[in-house]
Amino acid sequence: MDNAVFNSQLFEFLKQSPTPYHAVRQMARRLEAAGFERLDEQAAWSLAPGQRYYVTRNDSTIIAFQTGQSDPVSHGIRMIGAHTDSPCLRVKPNPEIHKKGYYQLGVEVYGGALLNPWFDRDLSIAGRVSYVDSQDRLRDALIDFAKPVVTIPSLAIHLDREANNSRTVNPQTDVPPILMQADEKEAVLFRELLAGQIRTEYPEADVAKVLDYELSLYDTQPPATLGLNEDFIASARLDNLLSCFIGLQSLLDADPGQPALLVCNDHEEVGSMSAEGAQGPFLSSVLERWVGAADKPRVIARSMMISADNAHGVHPNYADRHDGNHGPLLNAGPVIKINNNQRYATNSRTASLYRHISESLDLPCQAFVVRTDMGCGSTIGPLTAGNLGVRTLDIGVPQFAMHSIREMAGARDGFVLYQVLRRYIELEHID
Repeated sequence: MDNAVFNSQLFEFLKQSPTPYHAVRQMARRLEAAGFERLDEQAAWSLAPGQRYYVTRNDSTIIAFQTGQSDPVSHGIRMIGAHTDSPCLRVKPNPEIHKKGYYQLGVEVYGGALLNPWFDRDLSIAGRVSYVDSQDRLRDALIDFAKPVVTIPSLAIHLDREANNSRTVNPQTDVPPILMQADEKEAVLFRELLAGQIRTEYPEADVAKVLDYELSLYDTQPPATLGLNEDFIASARLDNLLSCFIGLQSLLDADPGQPALLVCNDHEEVGSMSAEGAQGPFLSSVLERWVGAADKPRVIARSMMISADNAHGVHPNYADRHDGNHGPLLNAGPVIKINNNQRYATNSRTASLYRHISESLDLPCQAFVVRTDMGCGSTIGPLTAGNLGVRTLDIGVPQFAMHSIREMAGARDGFVLYQVLRRYIELEHID
C-alpha cells in the first residue's frame, strides 16, 4: 500500500461513517473480509492461538484482536486505541419545532463542538433507530438519509451588524436546523418520518412503530485532497476516525504472529464514562476472557497501549497559541503528546520506543507540549492506563480546526503513522 491508496481508502471509510454506529459497522465488515471471527459477549468464547476475532458493544465500540502464535504471558499484547465519536449535533427526543411555517428540529450539542462552522452547510441525518415490528419485537436499524435534508441558515449581516466582531452562538435558540416548510397541522411526527426512512433503506423491514433513536447531523460534503500541491486532506470527523482507520489498517496488514489488539471506544468526546467508553470495563473484560484472570496482570506488565488521537498542528495565523519549541507542523510526522500532569499518558520509555521504531523506518515524528499557561485536552490514553495499569503512549496526526464540522490534516502524516504502528504490532518484544 502507498500513500495514495491509503488516502483513497480512508476517504471511503470516512464517507461511509457519519456516526459511531456506521464507523463500527464499516470496521466490522473490513475485519470479516480479512477473516476475523465475530464474537458474542453473551456467549462462551473458545479462543485459539493464531486466530483473529472481534467483538462490539452497543454497536458503537469495537475491539479486534489477534491471539498470535506467541504466548501473551511471555510476549505481552501490542494494543492500539482510538475513539469512534466526534463532536456534533444530536436530535432531541421530542424534536418537532413549528415556527413561521417552517418545520425545525431541536438538537443538542454533543461534545465540545465548534458551532460557527455548522451554519450554511448541506446537512444530513444518520444514526440508530429502535422500533417494534408487527410481532411486538424490539429491533434496531442504522439509517442514513445521505442527501442534504436539513440546514442552519446564518442570520444576514444586515440584521446583525456586529456579527464579524462579537458573534456568539446560543445552542438552544440559534442552532435548530430547518427540515422543511410545513404548517403545524400538516407536519408529520418526526418518528413517522424515521419509519419511512427505515422502509426505504430496508424494504423487508417490518416497522410497526419507532420508539427511540440516537441520530446525528453531519455535513454531506465529501472528503477531499486540497492545496496546490495536494498537501492536505479535509473531511468531517478526522478527529478521530482518522486514527480508527490507521489502527484498523495497521492490524489488518501486520503479520499475525504477535498478540495484538485494537480498541475503538465511543463517548471519548464526553468523558468516556459509559459501558462502552474507555472508563468502562469493556476492554478489561475482553482481556480477561482472552488471557484469564490469573495471567492478566503478567500480560499487562509486558504489554503496551498506543493511544492514537489527533494533535493540534501549529496554525500559521495563531502561532502564539503554541509553545515556541513544540508547534507540530502538518506533514512533518505524527506527534508524541506529552503532559506532566498526566493529561496524556506518555512517558520517556513509551516515547522512546516509538522514536526508535520511527527512526528505524526513517520516518519523521514530532513532540507536542501545551503552553504552560494554557489548559490541556486529554484522550483515552490516561483512562486506559489508569484502568489497566498498562504503559501507554499518546500520539496523533497533527491537524487544524479540531472539533469543527470540517477538519484538515496533512496528506502524508496518516500513512506515516500507519507504517510505524504496523511495525509496532510485529515487534517480538517490547520490553
